Amino acid sequence: MKPDFKLYLITDRKQLKVPLPEAVRLALNGGVRAVQLREKDLPVRELLDIARELRIITKEFKARLFINDRVDVAIAIGADGVHLGHQSMPVSAVRRIGGRGLMIGVSAHNLHEAKDAEAGGADFITFGPVFFTPSKMQYGAPLGLEVLGMIKKNVHIPVFGLGGIKAGTLSSVLKAGVDGIALISAIFSADNIQKASQDINDALQ
Repeated sequence: MKPDFKLYLITDRKQLKVPLPEAVRLALNGGVRAVQLREKDLPVRELLDIARELRIITKEFKARLFINDRVDVAIAIGADGVHLGHQSMPVSAVRRIGGRGLMIGVSAHNLHEAKDAEAGGADFITFGPVFFTPSKMQYGAPLGLEVLGMIKKNVHIPVFGLGGIKAGTLSSVLKAGVDGIALISAIFSADNIQKASQDINDALQ
């Protein structure tokens, strides 16, 4: 299933000045139509509670909700999809569990991982980090726009640039040919989440 969005917002409640559901509502008010719940340190019951709340809010806005890694949580709350990392369950196994109706996004950090995701049946990949960002330091130095463009040319599923993307670097990322962008801090660290969402969304259109 091809993504019907260009802006993919990933949560990080530790960057927020307001509760996560409130921040997501502000972003949706600003035009965001796809959210990934990525709070890896939460116990599963707490994650489930937040996921249920976000499912209600995203449905209100006809927006997509993805759950990071936890296929069980995604299915339990009727999420639109899951987002997998390199240590997650393989894409092919998730596809067998969730069927064609469950969208699958995969994080890739090199061409091998991107090709693997495509071969396994992923619907799209996020690729990065494109620029420096503290949240992606464990993946090493930023990969840059040239590598991002090379990935886009070598896979046939949609590619979302990820990592350190801000309003000022949007146009250069789009010139690499990507299908969209994934980000956290450019929206969730903003003083005005709704306006930041609106500005980035407008630039992507």
